[in-house]
Amino acid sequence: MLTAVLAAAMAFSVAGVAAAQDDGSVVRTDKGVVSGTVTGTYRSFGNIPFAAPPVGENRWKDPEPAAAWQGVRDATKPAPYCAQNGQLGQPGSQTEDCLYLNVVTPARNPARPRPVMVWIHGGGFTAGAASEYDARWLATRNDVVVVTVNYRLGAFGFFGYPGLAGSGAFGLADQQAALKWVQRNARAFGGDSRNVTVFGESAGGLSVCAQLASPRAAGLFAKAIIQSGPCGLTFPGSAPGEFPGIWKPRAEVEKLGAAQPLGCSDIACLRGLPVERLLTVHEQFGSPAYGTAVLPVDPALVQRTGRMTHVPTMVGSTHDEMTLFAPLIFPQVVPEAGYRAFVAGLFGETNADEVVARYPVNGNNDARDEMARILTDKSWSCTTQVARRELGRHQRVFGYEFADSDAPMIFPLPPFPDYKAFHASELMFLFDMKAPLDAKQRELSDYMIAAWGRFARTGDPGWRSEVRSLAPGAIRGTDFARDHKCAFWSSIL
Repeated sequence: MLTAVLAAAMAFSVAGVAAAQDDGSVVRTDKGVVSGTVTGTYRSFGNIPFAAPPVGENRWKDPEPAAAWQGVRDATKPAPYCAQNGQLGQPGSQTEDCLYLNVVTPARNPARPRPVMVWIHGGGFTAGAASEYDARWLATRNDVVVVTVNYRLGAFGFFGYPGLAGSGAFGLADQQAALKWVQRNARAFGGDSRNVTVFGESAGGLSVCAQLASPRAAGLFAKAIIQSGPCGLTFPGSAPGEFPGIWKPRAEVEKLGAAQPLGCSDIACLRGLPVERLLTVHEQFGSPAYGTAVLPVDPALVQRTGRMTHVPTMVGSTHDEMTLFAPLIFPQVVPEAGYRAFVAGLFGETNADEVVARYPVNGNNDARDEMARILTDKSWSCTTQVARRELGRHQRVFGYEFADSDAPMIFPLPPFPDYKAFHASELMFLFDMKAPLDAKQRELSDYMIAAWGRFARTGDPGWRSEVRSLAPGAIRGTDFARDHKCAFWSSIL
């Protein structure tokens, strides 16, 4: 009797899985079977492991292979947030076991394998998560597979310590592990492993730059999109005229790790610390290190010397990048009377009058908007222009500038003269972030989604190699370098 019951139960289970396979909700990956969600327009799968949990002895090691599993893994929930402190309205997390990814595809089975787009999220290398990005628009309107990936952040992904192999680059190694997972599993989700586009914004854009510079990533993708993350991005340093880059030498990151007040004198002790203890120094480690196996050379230098992976690349930015950061750096109004002193502090007395002449105050008695414009041009826009020029010597490069001056603010930020097309404002036009877009903005969103998808399919977004300005009702070419005074900035610094 018991044997008959077990046989009947097994037959019922097999029939259920077969029926699910017919509707596309069950997919067999290289490590086991996952069951996701199916609707009339899309299929989604979440929380799929692409590496072993980076905990215990695996903390601060390059990712190990994920273990295979038996049965059917529930993939109806999204991947968790990696360990981080909450910021800009986003939740914090103490989850160190976080190397998971999400997949979304159109509902119907494809006649031929679809292009694959792999999204690397931003967040200053210390925050963010794959699950913040609802990629159904990109997937269903472009007939592509979209994969959003997690990677270790801050003190877990970019920590360094003397003698620690891979110091400062574990998060980049995680991204490569996810790209390798895509190579092995794209076909199971209807994707084409030979036509993978890696794209990301802010720290995600910088990550794409790092993967272009990494010999280990060669062959893992066929196209790349860098959004507001140029390889040569700089920020003001401690001395006038000093604008260091994002990337740090491995020795510098290791020295920083050894200096932290964590009460440990070796890696074994550090690996035993609780997550909450490491989160107290989390934001100290927001710069990936070069001089490692995954990133041997500073990506800005690799770009300059033409040793990047040569694939079609799109490089873009927003028109007013720094307005997102200015009220965080300067939460109080900065009177215009103090404007020149601020400029002199950034660029020195010798250059201050030249800068002020080109960026005069507008009379609103709040110099923060002028400060934001200066740093947008110097740190973001002109380094983006350099990236397009240097990459364009060796591969097809396309440019864009997101320029909607009325983009909805999606972050809980204090009052500011005018945020305009702030850093990350293009994201709500590519992903469903529940932003209140008006009719003209929805038209722009449709155009951008189609352009990103066309680039993923063909390597051409649909415009010539000049920079395309993207604004509601005003999609056109723009003299980007002139608008952002790039000749001036290259002459004084």
